[in-house]
Amino acid sequence: MSMTDDLMPAPNGSAPVESDYDNPETSGSLRQEVEKCLKKYFEQLDNTSVTGLYDLVLAEVEAPLLEAVLRHAGSNQSKASIILGMNRGTLRKKMKQHGLL
Repeated sequence: MSMTDDLMPAPNGSAPVESDYDNPETSGSLRQEVEKCLKKYFEQLDNTSVTGLYDLVLAEVEAPLLEAVLRHAGSNQSKASIILGMNRGTLRKKMKQHGLL
């Protein structure tokens, strides 16, 4: 683990700030939440075979990610694409894939 692993970008895009991953009163990091969800998913499978999990997870996460970022950006696709680190054309393509356009 590097020294910056416990830092998150500040909401305004300035210098990173300390995260509260270890604070028991918060929900935890995004990574921790994904791990919890996957653990629960596998427990519910009860040894049933599964395929295509990668695509399933991406599809389940990408649409709400796009929706949340667009909401945060006031529906401004240019701002949303900057937040996401992709060009606006890619954002629009992904929005179409998820029925958001």
